[in-house]
Amino acid sequence: MQDNKNIVARWFKEFWGNPWNPRIVNELATSDIFVHYPMHKPKKGRAAVQKFMTEFRDAFPDLNFLGVGNLIADGDFVVGRWEGRGTHTGQAFSDFRMGSIPAASGRKMKFAGTTVLRLENGRIAEELGQEDALSAMLQLGLICLPELELAQARPGGPLPRGWNNMAGPSETGR
Repeated sequence: MQDNKNIVARWFKEFWGNPWNPRIVNELATSDIFVHYPMHKPKKGRAAVQKFMTEFRDAFPDLNFLGVGNLIADGDFVVGRWEGRGTHTGQAFSDFRMGSIPAASGRKMKFAGTTVLRLENGRIAEELGQEDALSAMLQLGLICLPELELAQARPGGPLPRGWNNMAGPSETGR
């Protein structure tokens, strides 16, 4: 299991870190690697994974993801938590499921997530993650929070005070 943790630690550093090593895909991934994060379209195969990361980094040249805490391994599975950030100073990017951003928007994103990786014969076969896509999409301007009046008029009534860092309805407004 320690070997698997070492492989994943190297993948996190060289694939997701900055600077990234494009050769790491051929070195550590199976030929049919499957990478899926809800914020992006799923990727299958080394070429698709490498193309995704190349385009992601062309759009966000300072893109960097760092492991947080210890990796946890059980058999062929390794789980890791991470934090990522980047500034969109490069080309337009259209791989987000919520939409595209035009070239050099200057917007910054910072978010976190957890990833489960499955290894086969010492190579990464699957990378399935959950990220705080809501934070990233808000920061990039791909989604917006509803206006307070709309949030208060939602079916079921207003949300409790402080929910989502929005001020609740005034006591006199009830």
